[in-house]
Amino acid sequence: MSGKYAFTKTLREVRFLFCQTSEHSAATRSFLTRAYPIMKKNNPATPIMLRDAAGTLPKVYARYEHGQEKSESLEGLSDKQIEETVTSLVKNGGA
Repeated sequence: MSGKYAFTKTLREVRFLFCQTSEHSAATRSFLTRAYPIMKKNNPATPIMLRDAAGTLPKVYARYEHGQEKSESLEGLSDKQIEETVTSLVKNGGA
């Protein structure tokens, strides 16, 4: 699992937005609890920001070099689907 979250060299930042208590963010919270330590260990220089606020729908943003940014909604996704979405963004989303 160590290479699973190896970020692309053009990735500058990853941001997760979610609600700290609502059911629609439960899978995102579960994913972050499991995957954040691995992502940070494999990419210590890349900021991974977690933004939680009441009523916020779960979403992930990836910012690449030259100010390019992509986002994906995580609402209604399972833990596995969130993993696939995030992996796609951090490995080849800036291409």
